[in-house]
Amino acid sequence: MTVSKNGFKTASDAVRPQRSLRREPVDPAGDESMLQLGELSGLLGYSLKRAQLKVFEDFLRCVAPLQLTPAQFSVLLLLDKNPGRNQTEIANTLGILRPNFVAMLDALESRDLCARMRSANDRRSHILVLTDRGRAVLARAKKLVANKHEARLIEVLGPANHAALLEMLAKLAQEF
Repeated sequence: MTVSKNGFKTASDAVRPQRSLRREPVDPAGDESMLQLGELSGLLGYSLKRAQLKVFEDFLRCVAPLQLTPAQFSVLLLLDKNPGRNQTEIANTLGILRPNFVAMLDALESRDLCARMRSANDRRSHILVLTDRGRAVLARAKKLVANKHEARLIEVLGPANHAALLEMLAKLAQEF
């Protein structure tokens, strides 16, 4: 099977390799350029990763004017629903390693989207809050994600399959 542009399997069991940045002639009639996936096409992890890459590409296109990554969007969403939580709690909830999370917070703070403040209960800890600008950017991002990105995913999968996939992925995340 091939993996189509939307990440789903199609009729044959092959995938065209991604083109290099160099311009080389490609013979569209020849099948020599097709890589055989073999067992990869039946591995859930491989299919999840391919789908994730496509979904993230679409997300980035949709929120391009706001210059947010999926991880940054997730942080802003959590801060909106959990103001005053410490950075360790947010990082752990999202599965982001501490050094990566600190760098992400630095970037979000430099854009005035969130702020770190010393915890009144534990001076070694920082609590995180959204700034007014962070709330405004998040509101715009939520609209773009809902109206473009998620709408496109629902269109591709259908509402019932979209809901079922969310349920299956949540089960994997919880029980695996």
